[in-house]
Amino acid sequence: MIIYNNNNNNNNNVYKKALSLNSPSLASPTLTRLANRQQQRRRRQQKQIPLTECNKKFLLSLGFKLKKKMSHIINVLEKPTIDNSIIKKDYNSYSPYLRSYENNDEIRIAIQNQDLYVLPSESFLHIQGHITKVDDQIETTIALLNNCMAYLFSEIRYELNGIEIDRTRHLGVTSDLKNYLSIKRNQEHLLENCGWSITDNLKLERGNFNFCVPLNLLLGFAEDYNKILLNGKHELVLLRGKDNDDVYKSTAVALTMSQLKMTISSIVWKMPHVQLSDAYKLYMFNVINKQTPLLIPFRSWDIYYNPVVPQTTTFIWSVKLAAETERPRYVIIAFKNNKKYVHCDLVDVKVYLNSEVYPYDGLNQNFSYNRYALLYDMYINFQKSYYGCESQPL
Repeated sequence: MIIYNNNNNNNNNVYKKALSLNSPSLASPTLTRLANRQQQRRRRQQKQIPLTECNKKFLLSLGFKLKKKMSHIINVLEKPTIDNSIIKKDYNSYSPYLRSYENNDEIRIAIQNQDLYVLPSESFLHIQGHITKVDDQIETTIALLNNCMAYLFSEIRYELNGIEIDRTRHLGVTSDLKNYLSIKRNQEHLLENCGWSITDNLKLERGNFNFCVPLNLLLGFAEDYNKILLNGKHELVLLRGKDNDDVYKSTAVALTMSQLKMTISSIVWKMPHVQLSDAYKLYMFNVINKQTPLLIPFRSWDIYYNPVVPQTTTFIWSVKLAAETERPRYVIIAFKNNKKYVHCDLVDVKVYLNSEVYPYDGLNQNFSYNRYALLYDMYINFQKSYYGCESQPL
């Protein structure tokens, strides 16, 4: 909306006439300054300012004229807006130093070249391998479990210039809980390519598997910080799990896990390289030369594991947070038994954070009578609170 002031001042005409004459006495410095001030005032009055309906009525009552914005369907002279800031974005492959992917191994993948603009939020891990019998015979009864690629690793770390940026422990369980709350209904089938299937409907082709796991499903840093990083050494550290019991299973009763073996043939980190146009290269050079500190805000995921739950109707679990600079924003509580998440006939749960208690009111749930509406309401409101978008739970 453009605002025009229709208030005519007679002094304006005086300044214009005085400046149009060639007489030195009339075109004095004082009149020139007054004329410049009047022109600046008119320019400020003609700036585009967003208005509300209440402000429009107020301005009309003061004598302002409002020019309506042209509809886009009749603006035939409108020029298209084209973003030429990025010339090219392609994916480059990075492999570990030591290509050993056995249980309990540490896998380090580094990007040594520091003259790059990289985008970690869109990077992913490309994992290939196969599952057979111990004698290398193909077994058709093997099926992969949900989130199988995350259960390959017990921990993942992201390091920038030798400093740890983010870490996720107990990667399988942590990503399980986060994905159950975060994944939308229309994403469920799309994520089968990264090993996510609630129905465990992940088939093996002659014992081979091949998945692409986005880094934003494993690290809070990669999910929240969606900007490029420049001039730095990046390193991704993966710790293999102690076993593969949560990765796959066999539907044959006579076949045990000890009779099967899994071999990972390759783990490759696919990182996007962004090539900027010349104008934005100069912008980045200025940022580097000024040594401006870059803020990297993100939410980290941490897990506290209680392997022995007391067999009582009530119990208290004390959890001490070691980090003093980080504050918990969300708490997810889950029970797992025999590789499945269960409700354990939960009646009530409360979280005490210093002197505060959440939730304030008691839940009083009863799963035997399908009375868990309050818990489900918390579940469906997580996406709206965490991402600020419309909730579309699974």
